[in-house]
Amino acid sequence: MRAFREAVEAGDLDAVEALLAEDVVFTSPVVFKPYPGKAITASILRAVSQVFEDFRYERELAGADGRDHALVFTARVGDRELTGCDFLHVDEDGLIDALTVMVRPLSGAQALAAAMGARFEEIVKEAEARSA
Repeated sequence: MRAFREAVEAGDLDAVEALLAEDVVFTSPVVFKPYPGKAITASILRAVSQVFEDFRYERELAGADGRDHALVFTARVGDRELTGCDFLHVDEDGLIDALTVMVRPLSGAQALAAAMGARFEEIVKEAEARSA
């Protein structure tokens, strides 16, 4: 999805949030349960934008129906380099209703989990404020 990619690359997190459906479901690469809702998804994406260093999309793949997209990226968390993929699904209104992230290698996923875990209380508070 070109608009999502361009917003992420520009660091325009308000534009990223505007592309999310209210009922979006975020599935993390390091947590078992999915996170439903725009507020928590936006808060997670804001935090991860601070955790990832040297983030860049390498390529973009799209499904034949135009509703499924995969954005392959590279980034660094501390001294750990990782490769990942954002899998996006858009609803009939063109908004993202599912965002699944996968990363590798394990050491990169562990570094991401530690960095995000350290911020998670703050992420939840921000999401609650967005929901109010």
